[in-house]
Amino acid sequence: MKIRKLSGTILVGLLMAGGAAAVYAALTPAAPTPVAAAAPVVAPVAAVTPPPPPVSPEEKAKIESVLHDYIIKNPEVIVEALQAMQQKQMDEAKKTIEKTHQLAPKFADQLFHNAGNPVIGNPKGAVSLVEFFDYQCPHCVNMQPIIEALIKANPDLRVVYVEFPIRGKASETATRIALAAQIQGKYYPYYGAMMKLKQLPITEAMIFASAKTAGLDIDKAKLDMNNKQISDQIAQNTKLGQDLQLLGTPALFIAKTDVKNGAPADSISFIPGQADQEQLQQIINKYKH
Repeated sequence: MKIRKLSGTILVGLLMAGGAAAVYAALTPAAPTPVAAAAPVVAPVAAVTPPPPPVSPEEKAKIESVLHDYIIKNPEVIVEALQAMQQKQMDEAKKTIEKTHQLAPKFADQLFHNAGNPVIGNPKGAVSLVEFFDYQCPHCVNMQPIIEALIKANPDLRVVYVEFPIRGKASETATRIALAAQIQGKYYPYYGAMMKLKQLPITEAMIFASAKTAGLDIDKAKLDMNNKQISDQIAQNTKLGQDLQLLGTPALFIAKTDVKNGAPADSISFIPGQADQEQLQQIINKYKH
């Protein structure tokens, strides 16, 4: 059977749009269309496209065989398709990151001054660093010693932790206990214990073991973890992350502490993903003047 050559991008597009049948139709040359006899001119009638007939097992096998043979003879289309997909994903991510940077000043008050989010470092520091994180995010775990080092190196640094449980039930349970620990004045010991686990995925047993290590009243924490205050805080954090179009965690924002809604775009720096101490220190220095 003679088949046409398709680019990887077109091949993937056809598979996504119409499945194997669409690929088969594109790969196989169409039969020539016979010239119809002249017909009387009539008023145009809206065309109605009938639904495609179901593909029989025999036709499906034939389509798969043609597609298999085509890929074997033209393996470069797979590489081309993957490269096109990766480039598309990178382009979309860049646009979203830029969008987040532009949106940040609109939500400056919620980012930097939400009273429900835990603050460590210098509560009155002139520069603030905000981190959206999830306890099951390995890059967030890697950020913990970096942020701790930044706090030690910058006495005027205020750090705001935004609990952002996006990795399932265990993440939400860990966040609820964290905010319950905040009520008991033991947020940072609990946070530190969780970050030192270095074991993913986390379990409920690990969460409560960390709470015990941090010195929490476990019975009180279990009561507090489902209260309205904590549920509302999680909902606020989740909505803020959605409004900012965050792609994941960690997500960091740095600005002068007195930044307000509507500030210029360059008044807040957005750092998507894990960053090293030197990179973050350079950004912090920019806001010290």
